[in-house]
Amino acid sequence: MQAPLLRMRGIVKTFPGVRALDGVDLEVERAEVHALVGENGAGKSTLMKILAGAQPADSGTIEIDGELVTIGGPRDAERLGIGMIYQEFNLVPDLNAVQNIVLGNEPVRGMFLDVKAAVLRATDALAKLGVVLPLDVPARRLSVAQQQMIEISKAIARRARILVLDEPTAALTEREIEALFKLIRTLKADGVSFIYISHRLEELPQIADRITVLRDGRSIQTGTLAEMPREKTVSLMVGRTLDTHFPDLPPLDANAPIVLEVRNLRSGMVHDVSFTVRAGEIVGLAGLVGAGRTEIVRAIAGADAPQAGEVLVDGVARRIHSPSSGIAAGIALITEDRKAQGLVLGMSVRENVTLAHLADYVGKDWLVDRRRETEVTNRMIAELRIRTPSAEQIVRNLSGGTQQKVVLAKWLIGVARVFLFDEPTRGIDIGAKAEIYNLMVDLSRRGAAIVMVSSELPEVLGMSHRVFVVRGGSLQAEFAHADATPDRVIAVATGTAA
Repeated sequence: MQAPLLRMRGIVKTFPGVRALDGVDLEVERAEVHALVGENGAGKSTLMKILAGAQPADSGTIEIDGELVTIGGPRDAERLGIGMIYQEFNLVPDLNAVQNIVLGNEPVRGMFLDVKAAVLRATDALAKLGVVLPLDVPARRLSVAQQQMIEISKAIARRARILVLDEPTAALTEREIEALFKLIRTLKADGVSFIYISHRLEELPQIADRITVLRDGRSIQTGTLAEMPREKTVSLMVGRTLDTHFPDLPPLDANAPIVLEVRNLRSGMVHDVSFTVRAGEIVGLAGLVGAGRTEIVRAIAGADAPQAGEVLVDGVARRIHSPSSGIAAGIALITEDRKAQGLVLGMSVRENVTLAHLADYVGKDWLVDRRRETEVTNRMIAELRIRTPSAEQIVRNLSGGTQQKVVLAKWLIGVARVFLFDEPTRGIDIGAKAEIYNLMVDLSRRGAAIVMVSSELPEVLGMSHRVFVVRGGSLQAEFAHADATPDRVIAVATGTAA
């Protein structure tokens, strides 16, 4: 019997205070799409970093084609045919597609780059994928989907046999997802194997051959799609049965006071936006990627200074021109990019939780009261079930879902009246999603005004009392919860509504 293409056995990895992997096993066959699923903190990213040579394992073995191998660094992984496509791409923003594809493996003529050979190598890789994109445009000016194609082309140019895709559809439109799946099937037919990491379990029947579930750093079960339907997979991931439906929204009082009022807001691509949100109401902003949803909530919070218009909180017009003025007005922005905009990764959980309200923890001696900081942080750790050894753990060492909870804790310790959630569950496992939904419902019951941006249409429809459809930086339509159907929203979002 032929050995699997990849076999990882008994992989153990420990960080200070955390046993991230506890004897994990994983096998991937040739020309297989193998889904790796689990809650945030289950160990998926750590296992893949070990495979990619980014981190060493404490113990365990790795075999390729039945042969024991040592992966001491990324170069070893590349030599063995392992390619890693991280959720945060490893492209140089100011280099073009050709330069990024050959980066680190440039063809040379004498002491100089062989430009002709570089272009040929890049175009050959793109041709294998059936992808056409501009070769001379800086990567930062390309779409997320185009940047992803460059990452995959880079791996193919280096003859990758195993491609690891980490949350590959998180920022893609439906059409772009279809194109990615077509590409995966094409490469699979050529013998490439995939390890596919995704929290979107509904995608797996379309693309995966088998599933391995990790939980708390252990491999729980591997099986085919038929052997592991969605309900069973969820149960294995969280270790319990889980109601995956959206929670019931609290009834909305039509006479509740207006907490947030936006009048004729303009900022960058935001054009003349006006709407209100009552106490206890959750308003969803739906639309295609690039429609201007994020720009609207950033302008409201002062992350992007509005050029015109008014923002009123509890009937009082507030001059919001910066994040600090937004915080002072009682507005909390849970940003789309938690790593770049929501957290300081090199700081501790305690320091991140209190950062936006640091003045509240400064004593008469102008020193920060760390005891009070620790008390409030430990309370939020308990309330939000934040998986961390202590309040002093560096945030960079936490999983993505746990980092998102730290962002939420930062705003929950304040006195915010308005919560702006921008993609609150992106890259979050199904258990953490349920917790965030319940948190939003709880905030609604307390009388907060909530605006939610999400690219997952079922999430917007399931979690909103009202839905506004955004296109071209302006509000195109408004639907009550009962009237907001996928067909209606998509028709407005794409400009095809009658």
